[in-house]
Amino acid sequence: MDRQINGRIITSTANQQVKQIIQLKNKAAKRAEQGVFLAEGIRLCRELPSGWIERMYVSEPFLQKEENLQSLHRFLKEGIGYEVVSDAVYARLSDTKTPQGILCVARRPSYVLADLMQADQTHLLILEGIQDPGNMGTIVRTAEGAGVTGIIMDAGCVDLFAPKTVRATMGSICRVPFIRTNSLADTIQEVKRQGIRIFAAHLSGRNDYDELDYTKGTAFLIGSEASGLKEETARQADVYLKIPMEGRLESLNAAMAAGILMYETARQRRKRSKG
Repeated sequence: MDRQINGRIITSTANQQVKQIIQLKNKAAKRAEQGVFLAEGIRLCRELPSGWIERMYVSEPFLQKEENLQSLHRFLKEGIGYEVVSDAVYARLSDTKTPQGILCVARRPSYVLADLMQADQTHLLILEGIQDPGNMGTIVRTAEGAGVTGIIMDAGCVDLFAPKTVRATMGSICRVPFIRTNSLADTIQEVKRQGIRIFAAHLSGRNDYDELDYTKGTAFLIGSEASGLKEETARQADVYLKIPMEGRLESLNAAMAAGILMYETARQRRKRSKG
């Protein structure tokens, strides 16, 4: 079953491969330049399509557990070998407090706007300035569950391929199409030209979110955690909506607000499909 690449154990952080992975962990520019990202942990590595995996690294302690060896079987069957690193070296590669001992360097997927569109079944999130990796990961994961057809992010959003964000998606990054745009306004206009109705939660919203129809092509504008949507972005919406709140709250967490809107869309579409 052994498919160790070179039969050696990497024990030094001066090793060129180790230095490169540390750079990939810490620098978005390096990840973008090489077109890769890091996936850590057995569950996340299993979620990766095998064609995405470029390299795999495991720690010595990882190989000492029978269940971990069984987990490697899928990779070995698909011809994916692995490098073994010492526990001390793996600690430098890892981005977690309790490393699981397995890490993959994966090729990042690439999409265009057309990949996100499904005619009148289009269901998009358009994100502006989402900065928290946990929020971004939760949004992507929830989007998969709610049947979102794609996510559009502006240049101000956190790097989707940062290790913390990747972990927070729990594998959904492999299945939800997305694009990043340097001109959100132009991209929104292109979405509108495709016949997609744009909604934004806004203080001027007159209708509660569950009073509107999302059964046709729909996109939701979601703004940053700190300040919400920029006014010029909000003005591009076709409809303002509101999410009613009790108590003294003024707004919801961005991921929570997005989840409410995504699942209301999913609910309406399920209801329509049942006649």
